[in-house]
Amino acid sequence: MTHADIPGDGRTETPTEKADRNWNDILQELRAVQTGSQILSGFLLAVAFQPKFADLDGYEVGLYLVLVVLAGFATVLGLAPVIMHRQLFARHQKARLVHTANRLLIALLVVVSLLAAGVVSLIFDVAVTREAGFIALGVSLAVVVMFWIVVPRIGRRAATDAGA
Repeated sequence: MTHADIPGDGRTETPTEKADRNWNDILQELRAVQTGSQILSGFLLAVAFQPKFADLDGYEVGLYLVLVVLAGFATVLGLAPVIMHRQLFARHQKARLVHTANRLLIALLVVVSLLAAGVVSLIFDVAVTREAGFIALGVSLAVVVMFWIVVPRIGRRAATDAGA
């Protein structure tokens, strides 16, 4: 259930207004994620053209290629809601678009979270040691889990305790 679905939340809007508001929220979130995705993708593209790239071992090259695939997938997921909007424009399907775009945005956030953790691991692996790379990956994934699971639960609990 989203905040907009809560009865008595103080909003008086038509279903169309609600869909427009939710679509605008999704676009703002896509813009925020797009910047981070582009930075990570740019970093990954630059890595392959560095002299040290030839010194990477099989594990590092494999990890690098997985990260490139994740970056490409993130790009496509970020474009998908906009592509859908172009396809469904003026067809009175905004509610369907919002529902699907929300799911795509969640998938994008998962992919970018994994991409960020993987990039941290690759950097520590190359710059320090393999063990440091694994530790960095573990810490990064723990932070990702914290923000995906722990922080929202704390927020929900605080809202419940406050009577919201």
